[in-house]
Amino acid sequence: MNRTQRNPSTPRVLLVGYNGANNTGAEALLLSDIEDVRAVFGPGVSITVPTMNPANLRRYLPEGPGLSIVPMSPVFIRPVRRLVAEHDLVMLVEGSTYMDTWTTALLWCFLWATWCATSRGTACLAYAVDAGELSRLNRWLVRRVAGTTDQIIVRSEAAARRLRSWGVGAPLEFTADNAFNFAPRPADIDLLNRVWPDRPPCVVGIAPVDFTLWPVVARLWGRKQYCYRWPYYFSHSRERTDAAQGFAQTLAAFADWVMEHHDAGVAMLCMEQLDEPLAQRIHDLLRRRERAMVFSSREFDASQMTSVLRSLDYLITSRFHASVLSLEAAVPQIAVGHDLRLRTLYTDFGIVDELFLDAHEADLELLKERFALLRKKGDFLRRRLAEGHADHSRRAAKNRFLLAEFARSRGWKVASA
Repeated sequence: MNRTQRNPSTPRVLLVGYNGANNTGAEALLLSDIEDVRAVFGPGVSITVPTMNPANLRRYLPEGPGLSIVPMSPVFIRPVRRLVAEHDLVMLVEGSTYMDTWTTALLWCFLWATWCATSRGTACLAYAVDAGELSRLNRWLVRRVAGTTDQIIVRSEAAARRLRSWGVGAPLEFTADNAFNFAPRPADIDLLNRVWPDRPPCVVGIAPVDFTLWPVVARLWGRKQYCYRWPYYFSHSRERTDAAQGFAQTLAAFADWVMEHHDAGVAMLCMEQLDEPLAQRIHDLLRRRERAMVFSSREFDASQMTSVLRSLDYLITSRFHASVLSLEAAVPQIAVGHDLRLRTLYTDFGIVDELFLDAHEADLELLKERFALLRKKGDFLRRRLAEGHADHSRRAAKNRFLLAEFARSRGWKVASA
């Protein structure tokens, strides 16, 4: 816990998110959010970041005066309540806040932080988050608990509509994902050339997700190989295992086709460490492995991964933030998604019908067809993606101004907006 001297005109800020999981998107979001908090409240503001993986978080987030990393138990009830009691402002900063796609436990953690804040009269702000698919029970919980939030800022108009349709009555604004504000370090700009100097002239990125592992569920016991972190276990069944193998084979066959027919290299992008087993499985299936390279968030931080993404010629992504972080370079791309996030983003860009594929329906021939479309309409798509990026960047810039307005409404001193 941060021990800086208390200043009643500046809040002690608790950032509750998916921190320390070696997840590129969460890392880019957290760094952008911290930059906003410091810009609004001043560089000396007291910030606490809880995490179940402090060693991972310290890889890219240095502690120091004004910033503390606090270990948190996977059984979050008491730790979250204690942390909320020690702070003046609770900010929910995970993009996938109001959805149970990945796990209900994460949703309940965010709702519990909201409930603790509301019951204590502590300010609570959901900061550029998302709303997606929910079970009936979780829609009811979101309506009851998220409705007490002082303000909710979501990253798309579609997310705002979903919250309203569930009956969430909290003050609501929609902007864009804060990772649109993220930029790599200048030293990382030419990273792909340095780490893969002998790569083929064209590089196609593939950012896969093993959808069959989700949602993670809470159990008292289970097989060790399926344990995410006790008491949380990945979903598994023979059907899921077969589906994962089929997905790996499809992507490997596509990668082989791209390498052989388009003289391309393939960059396997593990946007989260959990993507590594699937990426390695795909890599092992390739006929020409020497033309492929694996980039993992376990080894490369968000700045480095963003540089790689922006150096690609084409991108096939199942990760939302692989798309977001590549867009400044307008990298032509295809989404292979299993939830509403990429579908919503591609709808905003006006390319959903052409370039979004449902993960359960994507096959080799469909991927080939859509890749041919990328090459044929490359210039048009680059313009469309550049326009979408510009629009979303403008909307994301509004997050900081909304944070400043929220601070003023609470009587806190604002350094800038």
